[in-house]
Amino acid sequence: MLSRTASELYWMARYLERAENIARLMDVTNKLSMMSIRDSNHDLMVPLFLTGTQSLFNETYQQVTMNNLLHFFALDSNNHSSIFSCMQMAWNNAHAVRGSLSSEVWESINASWIEMKQIRRQGVGSAGADSFFDWVKERSHLFRGAMFGTLLRSDALYFIRLGTMLERADSTARLLEAKNQLLDADEDPVREYYRMDTLLRAVSAREAFHSLYKQQLSRETISDLLILRRELPRSLLACVEVITEQLELIGGTAGNLPRRRAHTLHAQLRFSTLAEIQEIGLSQWLNDFLSQTNAIAESIHHTYLEAQ
Repeated sequence: MLSRTASELYWMARYLERAENIARLMDVTNKLSMMSIRDSNHDLMVPLFLTGTQSLFNETYQQVTMNNLLHFFALDSNNHSSIFSCMQMAWNNAHAVRGSLSSEVWESINASWIEMKQIRRQGVGSAGADSFFDWVKERSHLFRGAMFGTLLRSDALYFIRLGTMLERADSTARLLEAKNQLLDADEDPVREYYRMDTLLRAVSAREAFHSLYKQQLSRETISDLLILRRELPRSLLACVEVITEQLELIGGTAGNLPRRRAHTLHAQLRFSTLAEIQEIGLSQWLNDFLSQTNAIAESIHHTYLEAQ
């Protein structure tokens, strides 16, 4: 496969996954903003903190309010992390490699982009936020269904899954780190419980938690679930397992570096325990994990996605 084609497929997948992750993040942020609590501004700052867009936000918006955040992360074309921008870039990438996609996958992406432009003209208020976030997640599910159901088991599918899982691992780690900092700053046990519950909702893991753990929510069990449980599709271990598998399927001696880095990270996760992670410190451990996934992404870029 040409490096340019691989790059378009890889980034198409990353942008589509990023759009869904932003929708999940804003969904729980919106729910937290409805709580009548003092210092709720901490929760509103989480999306800006995770995406590194606080300076850009302050250039356009006077206050950090839920309505301003909704527009900034849903529809603002100046924000490259907005759902609108992610879908636009995903469509551009998909259009460039339309011949490598099945008609069902292309129609899924094209229909999503057409509807997204209509939604942008109408606007998204706080009253319609829930429906909008559900729509984004639904369109992402339709894309994945078409991808798994119609694409050949070939390099096109492997690069799509590679981009998806790298983006998902990055999002889960950053969300876990942000919520961990919020919990550390909160002395109210009721508010802490609600924040833990919304974290599970953000990664569609609430039902999975209660199925795997027959106990009350706690920081320890949530960390164990989101980091070390391969049963959860959005856990860090599950994401890294798929990344490793896709790199093996792509193969080639040129890919030795990204494969070695992926296998190293996979081994660390597979044989780690929560006690070992806590001994290091969750924040430090997550930062190290993000550094390693960034190194994997850079080696993938240099190995496969740059024109040789």
